[in-house]
Amino acid sequence: MNHDIQISLLGRNEIVREGLRRILIEERFRILSSVDDSCHLSDLPTDPMGNGSHIIIIDTGPDNFGLEQCRELRQRFPDSYIVLLADSFKYEEVAEAFRSGVDGYIVKEISCDPLISSLHLVSLGEKVMPSQLAGAFANGGATFKRSDWRASITDINLSEREVEILRSLILGYANKVISRRLEISEATVKVHVKAILRKLRVSNRTQAAIWAVKHGLEAHLAAQPKDKTILNDDDGVRPILTECAA
Repeated sequence: MNHDIQISLLGRNEIVREGLRRILIEERFRILSSVDDSCHLSDLPTDPMGNGSHIIIIDTGPDNFGLEQCRELRQRFPDSYIVLLADSFKYEEVAEAFRSGVDGYIVKEISCDPLISSLHLVSLGEKVMPSQLAGAFANGGATFKRSDWRASITDINLSEREVEILRSLILGYANKVISRRLEISEATVKVHVKAILRKLRVSNRTQAAIWAVKHGLEAHLAAQPKDKTILNDDDGVRPILTECAA
């Protein structure tokens, strides 16, 4: 239930915070605080049963307020989720936000119902990204500046097999789907994924996918399954991007 999700609001614009606070209260979220500076965020109350979750929503505003504070908040509230609420979609800002440890990046054009759904996904440990990023991925990253991919993989020494798997990560495929598509074992896929994360110096598959698209790798070249079977959620396909816009 929504009242099990605790919310802290952070942003310089009091009107925006108040509007968001009222929306969330109507949806039965528990609002812990609404402040204009991270130093005013209260420590979380102790929950002996370990129930519920805590989300810090940051209104970045036109001056990117909050981005610079994400790493500090991640260290201070390691068990909390962090969501950035941005005025507009900027690819570099999205990438920097997830490198800083955020769990969700939402553009303000979102309507109420998708916003509430997105917060629920974040509270369950899912990563939420703007729909514009999904569109950029679908178009092979054509909506933002791309660097030369071949130069990039030479610099980090990715093998051709690792490049194939990285393309599959962009598409959000689970290990067993990658295994089926490339006709290799899941154990081998896991080894390659670990090597990719180490070489790219990122901590998870989402960050690896963002890095790859930023550097010009196109996902549509990922290997297709030999039997042409349509893959669904039961087959282990789990997109790394969640649609945030109405």
